[in-house]
Amino acid sequence: MSPESDKEARIPGNIVFIRVPEDMAREIGSFKIDPAIMLPVELGDGGLDLSGLGWEMIVAGMLRLLAHHPGHEAADYYRRFVLAVKPGIFAELSETGILKARNGDRDVAEEIFLALSGLAPEAPEPILNLAILNEDRADTMEQSGKEDMAEAMRAKVHASYQRLLRMDPSYPEAFFNAAFFYLKGRTYDRALELFESYLALGHDEARLAKAREISDKLRTRGDMDALFKEAYDFIRMGDEETGIAKAREFLAREPLVWNGWFLVGWGSRRLGRWEEGRKAFLKVLEAGIEEVDTLNELAICEMELGLLTESRKRLERALRMEPENVKIISNLGIVARRQGNNVEASGFFRTILELDPDDQLASRQLAEMEAES
Repeated sequence: MSPESDKEARIPGNIVFIRVPEDMAREIGSFKIDPAIMLPVELGDGGLDLSGLGWEMIVAGMLRLLAHHPGHEAADYYRRFVLAVKPGIFAELSETGILKARNGDRDVAEEIFLALSGLAPEAPEPILNLAILNEDRADTMEQSGKEDMAEAMRAKVHASYQRLLRMDPSYPEAFFNAAFFYLKGRTYDRALELFESYLALGHDEARLAKAREISDKLRTRGDMDALFKEAYDFIRMGDEETGIAKAREFLAREPLVWNGWFLVGWGSRRLGRWEEGRKAFLKVLEAGIEEVDTLNELAICEMELGLLTESRKRLERALRMEPENVKIISNLGIVARRQGNNVEASGFFRTILELDPDDQLASRQLAEMEAES
């Protein structure tokens, strides 16, 4: 076998193309090797050393190529080659990818799901797994205060679901998972539409019951949800005054729904109306809702009002719920600093840098404290 170093050499993942000799034109089951088609090989750390070349290196190269160049001119040949050499590879790699994702090894999981999608373009499972993986990434980014990155990642999730929902035949699980994705993003009309589609397509009794339950709630609250979404969007886009007005209109009709009070508090906090924001968030707590976001927002208002002891208690409660939430740890550092405890504040900010070495706020706070000492 001889390596090619022309226009196709060195594409993703340390890959080179090789030519196989004519005498390797043999059959693997019903598949026949064609020496005229160059094979991608993923090189190891040793570089261009093909002395130990085997099927594993060739299959790895093909999978890497299919992951990043599924439209390659020889892609169909590579797909058939991989499945001939390793007939059970789709199920095997699917299980590995899911385990990697669960264990937090997201980059490896992503590479596996991309390879599986390239290997079997018509299979919905790798695309769904990739969407779920990127949803988790977006949540982690948001918890770290990286809202722009989280939004960009959710755009990728949206694109994955759009691709899944266009598949023929329909893949029921895509509709179920996509419905929750849009529900979480407060796109209630779209979520309802997808839950209803799942009710027509799905077979899992537990999921059907859940979809039916949520659909009923969304249907009865359609108008209110639209008003709530309006309020949320206005605040998110920077028109807090209009958003708060819409949220109060929502509360005039549904005074016991805590979400409306959260929006009033969120908009008020963004405008620097600390007392107004605090009162709204306390209404949320009175409704029995103790979510991390609510506790954090309330803590910010109390911090700015000088209620540092109360603020710290809220943040400590939130940290028990999400021990690695960078926003919570950062605010604990700010509270500690305002209480005059720079040693403790430094500990919080150093913890943040262990979780996210690029966090600029933590670096700036530490630099300021060092300058003061």
